[in-house]
Amino acid sequence: MNARRSPTALAVAGARVAAGVAVVVVLLLTYAGRVAARDANPFDFFGYFTNQTSLLTSLVLIAVGTLTLAGRPVPHWLTVARGVVTGCLIVVAVVYNTLVPGTGSAPPWVSVVLHVVVPLLVLLDWTLVGDRPALAWRRLWLVLPYPVAWLVVTLIRGRTDGWVPYGFLLPDRGPGSLAAHVVGLFAAMLGAGAVVWAASRFRGLMLRRGDGRTP
Repeated sequence: MNARRSPTALAVAGARVAAGVAVVVVLLLTYAGRVAARDANPFDFFGYFTNQTSLLTSLVLIAVGTLTLAGRPVPHWLTVARGVVTGCLIVVAVVYNTLVPGTGSAPPWVSVVLHVVVPLLVLLDWTLVGDRPALAWRRLWLVLPYPVAWLVVTLIRGRTDGWVPYGFLLPDRGPGSLAAHVVGLFAAMLGAGAVVWAASRFRGLMLRRGDGRTP
């Protein structure tokens, strides 16, 4: 039998679903703009780490929120996935706002939403809402498989069709520059993951793990 949830838990869950849907809408509007400009290759659009990670984050938020609204527990693997995408969004925000600010074809408001607003809100949700367990440090390595897979596919595309989403990954920059950026990105990903893993130990200002149930 499903447990009922407190009004606060339901409000948080509803906000997560709404945020996830809003991100999907932003991505669809941005893609529609690409279609109008006759640049509608979905592999290029979702080849950007920002767009891909934003979509994955939206799906995770919608799943977590929906399970809570339905009175069902959030499985641990989904919490880990939420931690991973939160770390990825930290990297998105840091890299965009330091290495490639103001670049890309998206409207400025889209860049602000995806590179500043969404990462900040997701990090605040993770940190301040304590309805998640502490993540085991032995699983910190789980922040790497997705970025590694994305990077491998991106580098293969750079060598084959010449398309890369970010200039610092261009093959003609030389192997030294490429290797330095790759190492830097992985270090940033582990650092961001460590921040998220450490934050999972904070009890939060709203809710607690197991809270929100009403008899």
